[in-house]
Amino acid sequence: MSEVTQKVFNALADTTRRSIIDILTTQGAHTATQLSQDMEITRQGVTKHINILIDAGLISTRKQGREVYYDVTPSPLANATQWISNIEAQWDKRLSALQNLIEDQSNS
Repeated sequence: MSEVTQKVFNALADTTRRSIIDILTTQGAHTATQLSQDMEITRQGVTKHINILIDAGLISTRKQGREVYYDVTPSPLANATQWISNIEAQWDKRLSALQNLIEDQSNS
């Protein structure tokens, strides 16, 4: 697993960070203050979670005047999705091989 994919999974492992992603995905760009009001945690708490999401590449920033807006950057999710697809394909192969083995033994 690549470092980028690892960072994505680590970032999404936390329910608060997943909530931030959900809010930004469904409601659009927010400031840390707006997110803290939506989530009922302190602005500093939101900022710590945002920094982890930024480090994973899942959130981008845009400065407008004195405000910093955060928005979702979905492209790193493609790496995670590809990793999951690869694991799924491996399991499909294994299950298919097991099914063939069982059918062969049943026919013997």
